[in-house]
Amino acid sequence: MNVSTHTPASPKRAVILAGGKGSRLYPYTTVFPKPLMPILEKPILEIVLTQLKQAGFSQITLAVGYLAELIQTYFGDGEKLGLEIDYSRESEPLGTAGPIRQVANLDQDFLVMNGDVLCTLNFREMFDFHIQHGGLATIGTYRKAVPITLGVLELDEHQQIRDYIEKPTLHYHVSMGIYFFKPQILDYIPPQQRLDLPDLMKALIVAGQSPYAYLFDDLWLDIGRPEDYAEAQALFSEHQERFWNPEHSQAPKAGGA
Repeated sequence: MNVSTHTPASPKRAVILAGGKGSRLYPYTTVFPKPLMPILEKPILEIVLTQLKQAGFSQITLAVGYLAELIQTYFGDGEKLGLEIDYSRESEPLGTAGPIRQVANLDQDFLVMNGDVLCTLNFREMFDFHIQHGGLATIGTYRKAVPITLGVLELDEHQQIRDYIEKPTLHYHVSMGIYFFKPQILDYIPPQQRLDLPDLMKALIVAGQSPYAYLFDDLWLDIGRPEDYAEAQALFSEHQERFWNPEHSQAPKAGGA
């Protein structure tokens, strides 16, 4: 593990993926692109951008596609949020990693994240972890409980049952949809070709450049389904101060794989 002792500067550059159709949130997303879906009185993406501003980011590229005009009209050049915002628009869907290759001026370590993620992550601490460990990629990860609604059997090599576990809960480290990359990551993204982030991560592993995992255990929501959206409204209402000021939220646990 290549751990640097250098104290890093604040993060400055971010790419936010805001071009998806949000088909799992239908029919809401027939009117708004998912990043503009309101949480109380503010769009999800405005909450995210406010968090990034607090963490020290200043230059943001929004990778847009579906209903891009609405996003561009709402955020403009970012002046009202104290940010510099520009846009990268794909003519054909390029997946979740493909659009990154189209973004200009990625000449320093940068953030990539989904535009529909609500969390209380301290972005500055994750950036510090990324710089200190020196990998091409760092993935924000969350330990997710996955309940199994069936009886689970453990078998031996003779197909005899060794154990019967009724409705267990399994735990997995899942991607939060938040990444820090070094500029060299662009060498692994072919131009004008569809590529998703999971495939990019697998390519790094094969190349001997395995990403690091930044472990986080506070509030995180991936708003993909109508029930997630309802949960996000309730959770945000209850913990507004923690979402608006994530750097003063509960300290996450950080570690490397």
